[in-house]
Amino acid sequence: MSARIIDGKAIAAAYRAEAAIRVERLKARGVVPGLAVVIIGDNPASQVYVRNKALASGAVGMHSEVHALAGDVSQAQLLAFVRSLNANRAIHGILVQLPLPAHIDSRAVIAAIAPEKDVDGFHYLNVAALVAGEPAFYPCTPWGVMKMLEHEDVKVEGMHAVVVGRSNIVGKPMALMLLHAGATVTICHSKTRDLAAMTRQADLLVAAVGKPRMIRASMVKPGAVVIDVGINRLADGKLAGDVEFEGVAQVASMITPVPGGVGPMTIAMLLANTVKAAENAAGIGSRAETRIA
Repeated sequence: MSARIIDGKAIAAAYRAEAAIRVERLKARGVVPGLAVVIIGDNPASQVYVRNKALASGAVGMHSEVHALAGDVSQAQLLAFVRSLNANRAIHGILVQLPLPAHIDSRAVIAAIAPEKDVDGFHYLNVAALVAGEPAFYPCTPWGVMKMLEHEDVKVEGMHAVVVGRSNIVGKPMALMLLHAGATVTICHSKTRDLAAMTRQADLLVAAVGKPRMIRASMVKPGAVVIDVGINRLADGKLAGDVEFEGVAQVASMITPVPGGVGPMTIAMLLANTVKAAENAAGIGSRAETRIA
């Protein structure tokens, strides 16, 4: 068996094209969707992510601002800056790039972002809506995975989905989205006693742990759909996912590559959330779905 590769770049391009159409519709009403990205310090990986987000925003006609604050900025100063963005009517989406320096309480910063501008989907009100299965801004990476599965006509309902990873950014929201879509969901993590025994039961396997090539072919059920969320920089500078791609591709029915899989979908969903926030502020409807199932 040789898995069909899910082309995240192509799927994301379609969503970005739709976002561009919606941006033009807003501009016709005198509204330019605005995204403000805040980055603290000089983390090279974070700088790359922020640059890509800003470029993607500009490519669909949105207004984008990048605010680089010093690594020693105080929590009070950062919170005050976030609140100033909340009050800025030209800004519809606010994203504070994680991780933050150790002296900053990330929970307080996330809570300070206005829920209606929380395009990362991390504010507690948006998290609560996700738990309840209500419309909200959902975290971009797992939401992008759901859109990939939808595009590939993967029938999630009734599947046994195994999510490896329990982070608040990917693992937990991913499990909730799959649960709402009708899957039976198992969450695995560092304390799981026999990980391979769990992953071999998965019809749909999502790897989101940040450990390069941890998921091997022997851990995958033949015919499973494998989604690799991990993106890891190796010693030689190359990127690798959490899945050992070559081996697993011989067992799975579908698989996402790294790079070119989930990553482009994350940015596409950020754009979609920002456009939706602008549409909400303008009081107009949208064809974009905001409910999980």
